[in-house]
Amino acid sequence: MNETTMLRLEYDQIKTRVSECAFSYLGKRHAASMRPIADIRTIKIRLDETNEALQIIRHGASVPVPSLEGMEHILHLLGTGYMFNELDFSHMAQFIRSCIQLIKYMHSKADAAPTVSAYASSMYSMEPLLSEIERCIHSGRVTDIASKELAKIRKKIAVTEERIKRKLDSLTSRHRSIMQENMISQRNGRYVLPIKKEFRKQVKGNVLDESGSGQTVYVEPAEITNLQFDQSANMTEESKEEMKVLGDLTAMAESYNRELSINTETVGALDFLLAKAKYAMTLDAVPVELNLDGIIDIRGARHPLMSNTMVPLDFSIGEGYSSLIITGPNTGGKTMALKSVGLLTLMVQSGLLVPVLHGSRMAVFEEIVVDIGDGQSIEHALSTFSAHIRNMISILETTGNSTLILIDEMASGTDPGEGVGLSIALLEEFHRRRATVVATTHFSEIKHFAENTPGFQNARMEFDTETLQPLYRLRIGEAGESYAYAIALKLGMWTRIIERSEAISAGRVSRKTQESFVIPPSVDDEKSDDANKPLPKKAALDGTVTKRGKQEIPLKTKPFALGDSVYVGYLDRTGIVYKTEDERGNVGILIQGQKLTINKKRLALHIAATELYPDDYDLDIVLETKENRKKRKLLGRKHVEGVMIESPPENEI
Repeated sequence: MNETTMLRLEYDQIKTRVSECAFSYLGKRHAASMRPIADIRTIKIRLDETNEALQIIRHGASVPVPSLEGMEHILHLLGTGYMFNELDFSHMAQFIRSCIQLIKYMHSKADAAPTVSAYASSMYSMEPLLSEIERCIHSGRVTDIASKELAKIRKKIAVTEERIKRKLDSLTSRHRSIMQENMISQRNGRYVLPIKKEFRKQVKGNVLDESGSGQTVYVEPAEITNLQFDQSANMTEESKEEMKVLGDLTAMAESYNRELSINTETVGALDFLLAKAKYAMTLDAVPVELNLDGIIDIRGARHPLMSNTMVPLDFSIGEGYSSLIITGPNTGGKTMALKSVGLLTLMVQSGLLVPVLHGSRMAVFEEIVVDIGDGQSIEHALSTFSAHIRNMISILETTGNSTLILIDEMASGTDPGEGVGLSIALLEEFHRRRATVVATTHFSEIKHFAENTPGFQNARMEFDTETLQPLYRLRIGEAGESYAYAIALKLGMWTRIIERSEAISAGRVSRKTQESFVIPPSVDDEKSDDANKPLPKKAALDGTVTKRGKQEIPLKTKPFALGDSVYVGYLDRTGIVYKTEDERGNVGILIQGQKLTINKKRLALHIAATELYPDDYDLDIVLETKENRKKRKLLGRKHVEGVMIESPPENEI
């Protein structure tokens, strides 16, 4: 599966959360290495296992999963000649005891969870090894009964220790008056008396140490010197015998190398399975029906990383259409819907239950590819558009009939006209390859394409125009809007400005808008009688009328003239003709200070120059470039049919 896809859809966060639910180091390791797969049979088995584990957790007591404490170290050193110590055997014994408990527990769940309980059926109890460890090791120490020789040695040690203590008690009573402290100390494992330095010669024996101040010397009395030498010899014999016991236990543990390895791996796999179930329980997740037909039909879906705050999503694709174009306002939830579908698909193909309603269906894909975010790199100087194109090329190289493609904001980052054309061409190619495509956009041309092309469907994110709040609900079968006008109107924008904007966007000037729209007078002409007169009504236009949704667009049959206001459909904007058409039918159009060359077939007459400007109006001034306008001083105003029209300022041409 594509690494970029998993990164953009935040799949790593899912792995982290599953890992946090694991108990053992192997369970966490399995979670960290989790990846989506494309084999539907394996996915079904994993989903069934996870669901069984979830039922065990919900309806039973805590599952006694061994912690595997110390087992990684033990398995790593088994068979290397390393001799395990008392702590290692304590960990080993605890692991075997936990395995026996787990085997018994899973056996009791065989009817309710046959798949999960089958894991434990492959485990070994290793009772002989456990029995020997418990006989030889107790509380982290080799027991007296570990061997007969060890028992004899420790008996000798105990007898010698008792004799030494009796001697020391007698010496303490005799030298109490010259002792610095009324207590017995040890130096280098040997008993000594703390004698005041000035009385050193009154005690027979060897000085083994003295205090930092030099006022106290620590004397080993001669009466116990031989006894302490004997005790040191006994301790050495004890250590040798303990090493022999540990060596025998290590050899026995190595004979169970295979059983210990199988049990450890099984516990790790079972812990990972239970971790997936625990995570599913935190999401209130359920299993879904799988198919290879590209059908996704989910109800009440929630993004797993925002499950408590997200409005549930209803989403469907694959039946009647394989490409879905989602539109709607910014921050309306389009991208979240896109990411939810992608991440839930990755989770299902990883054997994870997902937060949807029962009865939901999801498809299995061989590839899931995304173009979410611009992926812009300052280091490599990649523009937003360049990043998108690189992503698209990569997607084209891998797209097939079992590919899920998720694209956020199609046609963004470049010229809208060219971007729209490129986007539609890509959508057509993806559809030809029978891929499943979910894309978001703001452009009307792409919405119209989806509306009129078989295999494509529109959808919109709902928006409350009263409260100006997105509702985050997806409605399939309807194209959405950006709601810019509704938001502007709600925030206090003038009604006539909104009406004029709608007319300009539609590529026409309605009779009602023309009659109501008045260009405000300048300060100097506030008292002019003509200042508040309406613009002249639009005269009849040449050509026929076609439909653009529900909006009428006049088509031009005669050549465009200088000064004509034209509508550029693919840009969804109007401009002024500054250069008549050439031999190839290309016309020069001035749009917001930019000169563009556009073929006449892509233009529709908006308002003829004869209606916009009177005979005595200087068109050269209107069509001047910014540089020339800086050199020319615009004087006065022109009055046409009682309507005051100012010379256009620089930013309005």
